[in-house]
Amino acid sequence: MKYQIQSGWLSGVRRVASPHCNARPENTDVDLLVIHSISLPPGQYGGAFIDEFFLGHLDIDAHPYFAEIATLRVSAHLLIDRNGRVTQYVPFTARAWHAGQSTFCGRDNCNDFSIGIELEGLDTDTFTAEQYTSLAEVTEAIVEEYPGIDRSRITGHSDIAPGRKLDPGPGFHWSEYFHELDALAGNNKGDLPKA
Repeated sequence: MKYQIQSGWLSGVRRVASPHCNARPENTDVDLLVIHSISLPPGQYGGAFIDEFFLGHLDIDAHPYFAEIATLRVSAHLLIDRNGRVTQYVPFTARAWHAGQSTFCGRDNCNDFSIGIELEGLDTDTFTAEQYTSLAEVTEAIVEEYPGIDRSRITGHSDIAPGRKLDPGPGFHWSEYFHELDALAGNNKGDLPKA
């Protein structure tokens, strides 16, 4: 699928607008892509809990774990579920609250200049072929819109918040992701810029 970005939104995807976002600092170039993983409750897939969490409506009585995260205000730009379905919560033009305290190449506050993509999964689990395909397809659209993002500027949450975060984890195969990107680039007679 060829995605396009219009006014910060991906075309052809499910859209659920999260209030957990704000304006990026003025004159900030978006030049980082951060890959995350999330499942609610941990290790369980499907259902509406991630939507509810990103909207601030999570029912803390629905699972004991939810009481631990009830006060958090979190979002991401995109979520890719186990079937490869893409949901967008925050336009790319806005700052989603996905990275928290973070540093990349000596620059703090990665939310200011990054796009956050959540994969439905657990940092100790593997991801599906459909997720890799969708991730590559949305990455292609993002890179086209934000040319400051090359392979050296695609990273995991664990890399920008070491010791604090583990996702996407060892079950995320970077080689498979980049293979999917290469396949798309070959089909489109282009290439994702390399570091």
